[in-house]
Formats: sequence, structure tokens, C-alpha cells
Amino acid sequence: MPRAISTGGRTARWLARLLAALALVVQTIAARPNIVVILADDLGWGDLRCYNPDSKIPTPHLDRLASEGMRFLDAHSPSAVCTPTRYSLLTGRYAWRTRLKSGVLWGYSPPLIEPGRETVASLLRRQGYATACIGKWHLGLGWATRQPAAFGDKSEPAADPALVDFTRPLTAGPATVGFDYFFGIPASLDMDPYVYLENDRVESAPTSRTGGGKHQRQGGEAFWRAGPSPEGFHPREVLPKLVAKAEAFIGRQSAAKPFFLYFPLTAPHDPWVPTPEFRGRSGAGDYGDFVAQVDDAVGRVVAALDRHGFSRDTLLIVTSDNGAHWPPEDIAKWAHRANGPWRGQKSDAWEGGHRVPFIARWPATIKPGTTSDALIGLVDLFATAADLTGASVTPGQGEDSRSFSPVLLSQPTPPRDPLVLHSISGVFVLRHGDWKLIEAAGSGGWSAGKVETPAQLYNLRDDPAEATNLFAMHPDRVAALRRELTAIRESPSGGAR
Repeated sequence: MPRAISTGGRTARWLARLLAALALVVQTIAARPNIVVILADDLGWGDLRCYNPDSKIPTPHLDRLASEGMRFLDAHSPSAVCTPTRYSLLTGRYAWRTRLKSGVLWGYSPPLIEPGRETVASLLRRQGYATACIGKWHLGLGWATRQPAAFGDKSEPAADPALVDFTRPLTAGPATVGFDYFFGIPASLDMDPYVYLENDRVESAPTSRTGGGKHQRQGGEAFWRAGPSPEGFHPREVLPKLVAKAEAFIGRQSAAKPFFLYFPLTAPHDPWVPTPEFRGRSGAGDYGDFVAQVDDAVGRVVAALDRHGFSRDTLLIVTSDNGAHWPPEDIAKWAHRANGPWRGQKSDAWEGGHRVPFIARWPATIKPGTTSDALIGLVDLFATAADLTGASVTPGQGEDSRSFSPVLLSQPTPPRDPLVLHSISGVFVLRHGDWKLIEAAGSGGWSAGKVETPAQLYNLRDDPAEATNLFAMHPDRVAALRRELTAIRESPSGGAR
């Protein structure tokens, strides 16, 4: 009898543990939020009035989101330009670990996301999510060709579009990396081919050409590269069409199944082509007016979530793929600091290249009107999505991603591991706490200015403007940061989690 009682006790304890584990799983599944990520294209930290009260651009919808959620003050794009940031956001892996060591892809480039590479979309689809990407892809596509051909990453302006068979399906793209639905354009709004893609098909084959002209900075109305397009295509129609597709996708969803919407906008990247109702909305020219239209696009997505009853249980993130392309002459002309107080602009290793706005709203969980100075990167979305949904991550996947879910949940949060950043030319940056090491004597991008030392060291707590280079004063600190950076670069696994 004592033995039976003992066995029964062990069984009871085992059942209790099993029930507790099942309850935790049920709770996690029940609490899984819908996840919507709006990634603006070249939107600056200082464009939003909730970040920069002196902004010349009205951003009421973004300001409202900040008041209803959490505004991050130290968020960074992994790169200061488009393609590598998008790769890192979706895969949780730094893009410099791929073949792309600098620059961006073009409209005909082959896929950058490797076969078998887990993405946020494929991870969430395994967790029962409906997944969609609507907007600018810019991660390479598997174009069908009329004869054997291989487009390269750097030769796209000279690529022969006549080789592409636009009537045949893509062999690789969003549909092969975890997205149930895709609607969008191949690359940036100024890169051909100018076609809409739905899932793996071109919506209308290009039978005409568009492009040319002059940029507003050169006294023109707008510039985009010449290339094939359907008859009557104009970049001005793209953002409204994408917003309508995003609204329609949200409207098709059900409370019975969570969804993930990755919504990479085409704006305010040039060509700056605001629709007529937004012209004159800002005090920063066509660029500012285009930002105002981006703000309206965010508002329409929020309204769709509200209208269909999804807002309370949706984690909505709005951020940017890099800083604004806003050089000193634009600051002087418009008295508008698109990148706020930060030095530099898009492409640079300096803060203006990669410190981005980042707003998260989740009414069921995030306290409204809060701010966070936690160091995070867009590369961290992968681990955060896994954390929030209870997804297991296969070793070797998402290796550079670290979850910031404790910040969202107002839980104690240890400092992030060192964060690696990258300029357009491939210059490496390491952030470790307040310290920042730049492995170059200049911006690593389009901004002018150099120092006399071979690299740069700044303490961002004491010197957020990166005005005082401490490289020569702290050789031990420089050596330690370089060792850390080397270890991360040489580690295929991204270091310990």
C-alpha cells in the first residue's frame, strides 16, 4: 500500500506538471498577437513630431500611435540602406553574412534569402499564422527567362529586360520564404521593372516604358530610372494601391486565426510623388508632403485594424529601413532636420544613417505613452516574434537576433549584446552600451567629413552628436571593441544567445 500511495503521488505530481505545461501552452497560444510591421522607406527619425517637435511635417497618426504605445529612442536599422536591412529584419541574420557585402540589390537581382533560411514569416506560419507581404520587396526574385541568363547584383542598370519572360511565374520570391500572400513591386520605386506582382505572377506584363526626368533637387518634378512598365504606369499610384491591398488583407482575416502582415512601404523614398491631396501639407517640399502621405497610410492601416476589431490584440510596429536621404543643403533650404539631432544621413555609419523611429502599439499589453531607451535593432524582430508566440528556433537560424519582448511586456530587461551596424560601402560599426566604434575615418556613406585617426570612437551618452572622436584617447577600449567585432564577424552562429 505505501508503494501504491508513492506511485500515485508521483503520478499526481507528473499530471500536475503536465497540466501546468499545457495551461502555459494554451495561454501562450491564446495570447498570440496579430503582428503588423510597417516598414517605411527612408523615413527619418526627425520627420515625426513625436520625436522632433520642430518637424516641418504633420504626422498626427504616428504621433497618436506613440501616445497609445511605446516609442523607442535607441532603435537601429542593421544597415544604412534598403536591401540589407530587409534581409536582417526577416531572417534575424546580418546581411553581411551573405554575398551582399555592400550596396543594395536591383530589380532583376537573384534572391538574397537562401533556400531553407527561416524567416519571420515561415516561423509564424509554423505557429498557425496567416502571413502576407504587401509592398516593396527588394530582396531579389527568381525571374523566368526566355533563354539561359544570370542577372548579377551590380549589373542591373545594364541588364537586358527582354530576357525576362514576364508571362511566367517567379521561381523564387516572397511565396518561397513563408508568405501566403504577396502583392507589391520588385525593388525601390525608382528601379525597373515597374510591374506589380501578385504572389508569383506579374499582374500586367510591361508593354511600355517609363522613367527619366530630373529630381526635385535638380529643379525637376521627379526622377526614376527608365525601364519597362505596363501602359500608363506612374509611381504616384503605387502607395495608394498598396494601402488599399493592406486594408483588404486585414478585412479578410478572422479572429479565429492570428495573422502577420509585413507592410514595407515604397515611401518616402524618391521619386517624391505625393498625390494631389497631400501637396502643400508640409513645410519641407515634396519630400515632406510624401512623408505626410506616409503618415496617412499608417492611419488607414490603424483604422482598418479598428474597424475589424483587431486593434486590442495586435502588435503594430512602425519603423524605417534606414535614415532619411537628407543632406545638409536640404536642411538649410527647408530648415527641417529629417534625421533629428543625429549626425549624417541615409548610407552613413554615423547615427543619422541607421538610428530610426520605432513605435510599438499593443493595447492589450503595452502601456500607453511610454518610452524606452533600450538598445534594439530591426534584426531583433525574428527572436521577438518567436518569443511572443512560443515558437522554437532551429539552431543556425535567426542567429543575430535578440528578443526585445521583455521591453514590450515591461519586464526586467538585461542590456542587449553588442549590436553590429553597417554602412552602404560596407563599413562596420559596433555598439556596446554607450560606446560606438566605426571602422573608418569618415561616414562610410554619402556624407562628407573625416577624422585623422583610422577609425572613430564615440560615447553616445556624453556625445550623442558624435562630435568628439575618442579613438586616440582610449586605445584599450578600441582594442576591446575590435576584439568583440572580430569575434562576431568570425562566428557563424552570431555568438551566444
